[in-house]
Amino acid sequence: MGIGLKVRRLALLAGMAACAFGLSAAEAAEKHKIFLSMSFIGNDWQAEAANMVKAMASHKSLADKVDLQVQVAGPNAQRQIQQVNAMVQAGAEAIVIFPISPTALNQVVKNACDKGVKVFAYDAEITEPCAYNVHIDQEEAGRVTAEWLVKKLNGKGNIIAVTGVPGTSVDDLRTKAAKEVFAKYPDIKIVGEAVGMWSQAVARTELSKILATRSWSDINGLWMQVGCFTANSMQLEAGKKTSELLPCAGEGSNGGRIQMLPEGTEVEGAASPYAPLGAPRISYASPPYSGALALKLAVEAIEGKDVPKTTILPLPVVTNETIKLCNEGTWAEMKAGCNAFKPSLVSNPGWFASIFSDQAPEIGLSAALVGQPED
Repeated sequence: MGIGLKVRRLALLAGMAACAFGLSAAEAAEKHKIFLSMSFIGNDWQAEAANMVKAMASHKSLADKVDLQVQVAGPNAQRQIQQVNAMVQAGAEAIVIFPISPTALNQVVKNACDKGVKVFAYDAEITEPCAYNVHIDQEEAGRVTAEWLVKKLNGKGNIIAVTGVPGTSVDDLRTKAAKEVFAKYPDIKIVGEAVGMWSQAVARTELSKILATRSWSDINGLWMQVGCFTANSMQLEAGKKTSELLPCAGEGSNGGRIQMLPEGTEVEGAASPYAPLGAPRISYASPPYSGALALKLAVEAIEGKDVPKTTILPLPVVTNETIKLCNEGTWAEMKAGCNAFKPSLVSNPGWFASIFSDQAPEIGLSAALVGQPED
């Protein structure tokens, strides 16, 4: 068989394969090969973020443009480096990545950029200049929440600090900024500190260890990257009244936000502790839509549009004064300002409620819950 005939037969087979998946050969060739590289996945936030990336990729505006493939490295920088190398070799046009380290990936990211690959980090940061970054101001998150707690305690008291995933820029920057605030107040004492891995379950385990040597009566407040919902639940289990719940500066979990609503508020599906308690809180989050927005921006960059190297997202901060219940969870309702969802809509109290972005009308509640885009 001549070489020319072989080439024609291979082209024909490629076209047949594309048609088998409902695509023309031209459509298959036009899709941008984009990889999602996840690191640590053992918490609600990462699962939700992955759902929103997948929903963005399947939205009608991108479904014909994006071939999305997902890989998980775990909390292992070397494995993530190996996977990024493999993605480049597999023909990636863009890589959307939650980096386990802000610096460890720099060389492999530089190599990818040199080969024309667009690398977009979401939530956590990559310091290599060729990378794009999409995240909140993590230092602001640590500073604002610590200042709220200090004010709530009138500048004195014993507090517990529960941090996130060690080594990530998210954890490093938030914790550093919060401790700088606490250091300004000699009467604020961190009497217990633990690594919470951004997990409600880990937060419970670590709080239980701390409480093995002291009681809730020894503590005046909590600063937790994740775990305020759990801390409130544990206080109720220990016999505290709702009026005695300690102020907690922490994550934007839906359970925690429902607890912030005035006690007695009628909420469909609510049952203690996933119920309105009037719990004193400031609730913030790295919004889990950041990965989806990074994917959208990556496509724009591939197509030659001007995309900024750094996209700073608004810091979603909710207090007892600004908590607002979503009745249906529509995108329009969220745009009007609701920021917590009925337990009848969201059964998992650890699920993160800061899912709205006016930059991403393609994704909403269904995207965060099950990976389905908006119509």
